[in-house]
Amino acid sequence: MNMRVAVFTEPHRGASYDDQLRFARLAEDGGFEAFLRADHYQAMGDEPALPGPTDAWLTLAALARETSRIRLGTLVTSATFRPPGPLAVMVAQVDQMSGGRVELGIGAGWYAREHVSYGIPFPGTSERFDRLAEQLEVITGLWGTPSGGTFSYTGDHYRLTDCPALPKPVQTPGPPVIVGGRGPKRTPELAARYADEFNVPFTSVEQTAEAYDRVREAGHRVDRSGSGRRPLTLSAGIVVAIGRTDADARRRAAPLHVKSALPPEDPVVGSPEQLVDRIGEFAAIGTSRVHLRLIDLNDLDHLELIAAEVLPRLDGTP
Repeated sequence: MNMRVAVFTEPHRGASYDDQLRFARLAEDGGFEAFLRADHYQAMGDEPALPGPTDAWLTLAALARETSRIRLGTLVTSATFRPPGPLAVMVAQVDQMSGGRVELGIGAGWYAREHVSYGIPFPGTSERFDRLAEQLEVITGLWGTPSGGTFSYTGDHYRLTDCPALPKPVQTPGPPVIVGGRGPKRTPELAARYADEFNVPFTSVEQTAEAYDRVREAGHRVDRSGSGRRPLTLSAGIVVAIGRTDADARRRAAPLHVKSALPPEDPVVGSPEQLVDRIGEFAAIGTSRVHLRLIDLNDLDHLELIAAEVLPRLDGTP
């Protein structure tokens, strides 16, 4: 099978910048294509998650200067956290700092608790998706504005007037945009219109296949011909807890049983062979990239095990 493999991390569970740097460098050395991180300011359960949150884009900017090959991005940035103009500047700058290795995963935002805790406005679901749609139009519009031109936009939630649309990212027409989720209507439409990658997070192969069908159907209704966007990549998230022994796998899976605000997931708990098999099942439904969610950023042996026992069995891995 020909599969691209990224690691996905959740620093809001408790990780310093140094923890993330060590993990990203090891992932780079191990041959993974990308290091992506969640964009959250608070843990999902009752644990203290020390030392506290780290900002996603501040972290990725630093990692851009301390890594050399691995791609870097968010899965996903919350559209409630940052206005689209400044976010486009941040991502373009980090793309420059990394030499063109950045990806922007962006979603509507969903975790009310962190918004209340940090004083971030949290409108209702319909408005959040309206804002996400406008953010996608603004961000891709800014990156796609020719050098020397300006960009203006008037929406219900954002207005930009004669923006110089600078700085320009290294990648053209801009860093790859990832839109994902399990929503049946607006998420597939937004992915078909604006995204380079559609991601289905951490659910079964069957449910992922159904989501792919929805985004393919949306693609028939959306004209991307003038956007310059890349052909749409289909990706899947997989929660991973594997080990050299059953006891190792069970130990790594223990955090999955802790009460959390996350929706139900379909993890792979077991051996490296079981993970290879699951990736093969995803490949059979059209997946060309997987994001492996590893829970503990201090468990470097877990990352090394996947690099040694899984990646060599997936053709096309860097």
